[in-house]
Amino acid sequence: MAEKTLLLRLARGTVSGDVLAREAGLTRAAMWKRIEALRAAGIAIGARPGRGYSLEASVDLLDADQVGTLLPEDVRAEVQGPEVAWTIDSTNSELLRRRVPVAGVTVLLAERQLGGRGRLGRDWASPLAANLYLSLARAFDGGLARLGGLGLVAGVAAAEALHGLGYGAVRLKWPNDLVLIDRATGGLRKLGGLLVEGGGEHAGPVRAVVGLGLNVRMPAAVAATIDQPWCDLAGLPHPAPPTRSALAAAMIASLVPALSRFDREGLAPFLPRHAALDALAGRDVEVRAGSVVHRGRALGLAADGALRVDVDGVERHFHAGEASLRAAA
Repeated sequence: MAEKTLLLRLARGTVSGDVLAREAGLTRAAMWKRIEALRAAGIAIGARPGRGYSLEASVDLLDADQVGTLLPEDVRAEVQGPEVAWTIDSTNSELLRRRVPVAGVTVLLAERQLGGRGRLGRDWASPLAANLYLSLARAFDGGLARLGGLGLVAGVAAAEALHGLGYGAVRLKWPNDLVLIDRATGGLRKLGGLLVEGGGEHAGPVRAVVGLGLNVRMPAAVAATIDQPWCDLAGLPHPAPPTRSALAAAMIASLVPALSRFDREGLAPFLPRHAALDALAGRDVEVRAGSVVHRGRALGLAADGALRVDVDGVERHFHAGEASLRAAA
């Protein structure tokens, strides 16, 4: 009995270990190991004496066909896929191993990542069937220098998609985070992040993979291991939360045209849209560049996507590859 089959069986209701083992042709001990593997992957499974195993929360699996059906016709025409992997090292890594399409966008989602990563090589918690792990691969013209603002563009598209779904409090934290402003403390809680990878010629065609990790319903056991303020969509007020498939479709429908416009027009059209979502503008910040910490007031973005900061009356510009950022206490 494969993981997905077992998970779907548990979703049908409480079932004894004997029945599960018999249906799978396994011993009770072997089935217990399968149950423990699902628990380790982030699935909360209860065990009731005399009754058996059951899911402690409903599971919302991705459906590639449904994602495709929910895409607008013009976007669907540009998309190769979408494809949903059950378990993968990371969606970005897999698309980097593949050829980028000559035209259009390849879209890959996963139910779980074993090697999910964020910016600067940080680990990205990617439990099974819990959050959104999505990557898009696309070719761009104009050389590597044009890709400097691609993560900012993707962030704008992702935040605007969430606004369209009713999550209007989502903001952007330079350079690549989706955040909520904590009403009690004024601090930032991380909802998601973007990672752009790729390569190509200095003045010729380039390939880029844009990855998005979005916290949808973080399992408690995984949440306990996260060492920074965070949030998920399940914890935000919403009258009718979208399914993960509907959420994926909304993200793709926003990202694909944004990437196309960026290819045609560059970063400029997105700067005012970013400004409307900027969680840092006007706030005191700390910018860490290597071992040096710069303290000042964020002024928004420069034309090239750099963060502008007033440091002791002097405007400094910081680029994504040079600094990490936290709102000052």
